[in-house]
Formats: sequence, C-alpha cells, structure tokens
Amino acid sequence: MAEKLLEIRNLKQYFNQGKPNEVRAVDDISFDIYKGETLGLVGESGCGKSTTGRTIIRLYDATDGQVIYDGIDVHDKKSKKDLKSFNRKMQMIFQDPYASLNPRMKVLDIIAEGLDIHGLVKNPKERKERVVELLETVGLNREHADRYAHEFSGGQRQRLGIARALAVNPEFIIADEPISALDVSIQAQVVNLLKELQEEKGLTYLFIAHDLSMVKYISDRIGVMYFGKLVELAPAEDLYNNPMHPYTQSLLSAIPLPDPNYERTRVRKSYDPASHNYQDGEEIAMREVTPGHFVYCSEKEFTTLQAISG
Repeated sequence: MAEKLLEIRNLKQYFNQGKPNEVRAVDDISFDIYKGETLGLVGESGCGKSTTGRTIIRLYDATDGQVIYDGIDVHDKKSKKDLKSFNRKMQMIFQDPYASLNPRMKVLDIIAEGLDIHGLVKNPKERKERVVELLETVGLNREHADRYAHEFSGGQRQRLGIARALAVNPEFIIADEPISALDVSIQAQVVNLLKELQEEKGLTYLFIAHDLSMVKYISDRIGVMYFGKLVELAPAEDLYNNPMHPYTQSLLSAIPLPDPNYERTRVRKSYDPASHNYQDGEEIAMREVTPGHFVYCSEKEFTTLQAISG
C-alpha cells in the first residue's frame, strides 16, 4: 500500500462568511495524496481548485477542516519553528511567472531567498553555487543568475519559479496552473521537466489545471471540482475512460482532438446541476463506486452507478 503524505479532511474555505455575499470557495472536501504520486485537480475557472491549493499550504487559513501532512495538522496553531519546518517540506509553483517573480531582484537573490530564510548555506560562495546548480537543474545556466526576471521569456520565468520551489529540498509541491500562462509549445517542456524532477527527487505533486489532456498526461489520479465541491476522484485512465459524474462527462466532451473527422461528429454534453433533483434530507457524499473511483452522489445514484459499472 502507498504511504499517505497528505490527508485533507472536510476542508472548507469560505469568504465573507455569514454575509449575504458569502462565497463557499472550498466546501467540505476530503481526499488523500500519496507519497511519490501526482494528483491532478481540474475544473472550470472559479470552481475552487486554486483556493484549495492555497489553503493547503496556508496562504489562507482554513475556515474549517484539517490538512494533515505527515501526521501533523498544519492548520493547528504552530510555533514559528514548526511553521518554518513545514514550509521547507511544502512549496508552491504559481500560475503567473510574470507576477510571482520580484522584478527588482536578481535571479540569484530570488532563488536564494529560501536558502537564506532556512539557513541552508554557509557563505556567499556556497549560496551562488547552490543557485547555479538549481538553474542547471531546470535547464538554465550560470549566466542567468545575474539577470533580472524581465529579461526572460515566459517559459524561462516558470523554470525560475520551479528552481525557487526546489531550493529548500521540498517533499511536496503544489503546482497551481503552472502552464496556463505559457505558449503551447513551451507547456510540454515544463510538464516534462516536472516529471523528470519527480523521478529524480521522489517529489509528490498536487497539479492544478484546467487543461484536461495535460492533466491526464502528468497525473496518477485526478479529482474534479465543481462550485467548491469535489465531485469525482479516480485513477487518471479510469476517469477518462469511464467518467461517472455528469459534470466530468461534460468536461471531457469539451476536449478537442486534432482529428477533423472526429470533430465533425463530436457532441458536447451540457451539465445542469438541477438535473440531480435531490430530495430534502437526502445525503449527498463521496461514495466509492468501483475500487478507487469515488463519485459525489446520493444513495440512489450510487446504486444506479454500481449497477451500470457491473
């Protein structure tokens, strides 16, 4: 059995709580992430997937629920020392490589910031050598250390973001839509780099994206979010070959393929949440329909899905 690295239990992230304009960005979701795997998290813009990542890493304090990392609830009140230790283990690659790098700092100082905070280097020479090593790890070179972020292309900037995340030797990285701001030709390079680093360093990823084809390529399992809820969670191949929740079916039907014959006949499925027609008091929950394949559904829907799945 794979070892759990992260357990998310009934996580909630509400904004403007108790007010008329309350937003339930993350609404009572639970899932696990296992050591060495990539869990993809997908859904349309505004569904809560990025907020989930930011709440896990404590950029937001959770409204309720638990984030248990290596057996420790990271949202419990912790000492600065404990938080520092946690921050070394978990890092984040941000969506926008233009906004997430300080334009007034040289690359050397951007990447070395984590090394300085955690006291991982003894002197300026060791500091620079470590930064050069990180730059080379992500496909850049020594000369880049003395430049500013605006001198780089989008793909190069995202490589800098990856190098910065790797600087403190983390175990777990949250990649928050790390390729959405990049040209299509560069996206595959960055994803392949992430896969190589995972194999070399034994990293675990939460890969957040809305590009379903890319998520399938990099992920071992995939979770689908809709309006703050996790509606389906399954191994990548299983989710694509046998989507069970109507929203997942709708998302997958929207993926274009480079095949003109297929595109002429492709039928888009629309998703209407009202079609569920739940009764008052009916319990809607994540239920395991087939081994490892969970669907957010009622008891009646669960029975139907099991019958269809044989």
